[in-house]
Amino acid sequence: MYSGKPRKPGSTEATDLEAVRSFRRNIKRILKHADGQKQHQGMASADTSWPEENFSCSICLDVFSSPVTTPCGHNFCRACITKFWDGQVKYKCPVCNELFKTRPDLRVNILISEMIDRFGTSLRVKEQPCVEAGEVPCDVCTGTQLKAMKSCLVCLTSYCQTHLEPHHRVTGLKKHRLVEPMDRLDDRMCKKHDRLLELFCLTEKVCVCLLCTVTDHKSHPVIPLKEEYEVKTAQLGKIEAEVNQLIQERQKNIQEIKDTVKRSKADADREIADGVQVLTALMRCIEKCQDDLNQTVIERLKSTVKQAEDLIKELEQEIEDLTNRSSEVNQLSQTEDHLHFLQAFRSLKDPPPPRDWTTVEVRPPSYVGTLRRSLDQLKETLSMEMKKLPDDELKRVQQYEVDVTLDPDTAYPWIILSEDGKQVHYGGVGKRLPDNPKRFTLQGNVLTRQSFSSGRFYFEVQVKDKTYWCLGVARESIDRTGGSAPTPEDGYWTLLYSKDGLVFKDNPPVRVPLRAELQKVGVFVDYDEGVVSFYDVEARVHLYSATGCTFSEPLYPFLAPGPCDYKGNNSAPLIIAPVNQTD
Repeated sequence: MYSGKPRKPGSTEATDLEAVRSFRRNIKRILKHADGQKQHQGMASADTSWPEENFSCSICLDVFSSPVTTPCGHNFCRACITKFWDGQVKYKCPVCNELFKTRPDLRVNILISEMIDRFGTSLRVKEQPCVEAGEVPCDVCTGTQLKAMKSCLVCLTSYCQTHLEPHHRVTGLKKHRLVEPMDRLDDRMCKKHDRLLELFCLTEKVCVCLLCTVTDHKSHPVIPLKEEYEVKTAQLGKIEAEVNQLIQERQKNIQEIKDTVKRSKADADREIADGVQVLTALMRCIEKCQDDLNQTVIERLKSTVKQAEDLIKELEQEIEDLTNRSSEVNQLSQTEDHLHFLQAFRSLKDPPPPRDWTTVEVRPPSYVGTLRRSLDQLKETLSMEMKKLPDDELKRVQQYEVDVTLDPDTAYPWIILSEDGKQVHYGGVGKRLPDNPKRFTLQGNVLTRQSFSSGRFYFEVQVKDKTYWCLGVARESIDRTGGSAPTPEDGYWTLLYSKDGLVFKDNPPVRVPLRAELQKVGVFVDYDEGVVSFYDVEARVHLYSATGCTFSEPLYPFLAPGPCDYKGNNSAPLIIAPVNQTD
């Protein structure tokens, strides 16, 4: 390295003098070391303890190839320094950053070339870490890129350990600001002031340099980039948490959809199996009824045919007897012998008394009622199979049980709710309650707190010991201040029980047959399919289904316990009961 009197940059004389002095020192060390090695080992070779920097290019960090010397006295491979200068507007030394007015005319340093030819096979350079993914590379290395140790905010260049050395030695370079390695240094500089972007403008939300704060952003509040980074990092953490939450919710939705598809497939398989079982039994019954019908008709036809054949045989026999007698009479009538005629005439047998065929007839068989009786038998078989269905059907709809409680804000003032919101009965005395747009004011009704706008739901209500009640579902927009009839047209889908029996409230009402006194009623709603079904839970019998319904707003379970008389009849409560699924 250069040390001596100041010289004028670009001077050929100074360059040669510096080169001679530098290489003389290197040669002396090398030869001295080589002689020692000859005496010790009997051979001339370089050792790994030699100063590697004497024979290594500061750019590629490898052994010199066609070494050349710059005017400032530093040595490089010709290819390395040429490539380095090809990418520069101003020509400077990569080691000391000395600028040259023109691109220097480089010549091969013959002395170093000869030394490398002599000892090059044993020379090696100090290993430095190569750049890996995610690390900042040295901007000066032209061969294998090494890992940058520092970045210079003045030079706008990142340096490996070797190329950083002048910044620790040269006085002018020591004043440069070194920071941890950064990539895209040009992007970190203010385009207007050529200063480091190290502040953040809160007004315009942009990164600025110090000079920006006294010019374009003079009146704007600014903070260090680190502070804004911490704020944005916290926001980013929140955003990440929200995104993760959304991802989890959607994964949950996917799983719910998959579970729904799985249940749907299971329901479909079960429905097909039940259908096959019932329809197979029905087909067997139809086949049996058809066989029985055919056999009955055929037997009746056979009987009629046999009767006809017997009568025909009898008639044919009579015809034969009469024909024989007619022949005898005809022969006798041809005889002219009076004695023979009289003797023969006496021998004619008296014919048997003729049968009165006017009263004899063959009546065709009657099939009236045969087909009907077969259909009645088929109907009975079908009814027996249908009785097996409600139990399985009820089990299926009970899987959609929901937990609902009565909403006191909707309760008619004359009815009383239990504290747990599961029971309601008629109180007999009206209460003074605060005005509420959700409250029924003219009818003894109450809705639940919960509503449903999609899917399926099921609940059960105990109606034991009651003589009057109404229950089902109602849409949210029903008229709660008037006395409208609870029909689908008005937003109600309900069963009504009274002394007149059980009816589904429609226009006109649909009478629902009852086999026994109701104890508990199940209500099932398929919102998307537009179905409302009612079940006798104790008998496990389907009561009625309203189909083809159109729902466009939330549905609420609806209960009306009905009034009680002075004798206390119908004072029992309606009770929302837990579903008890039995095998």
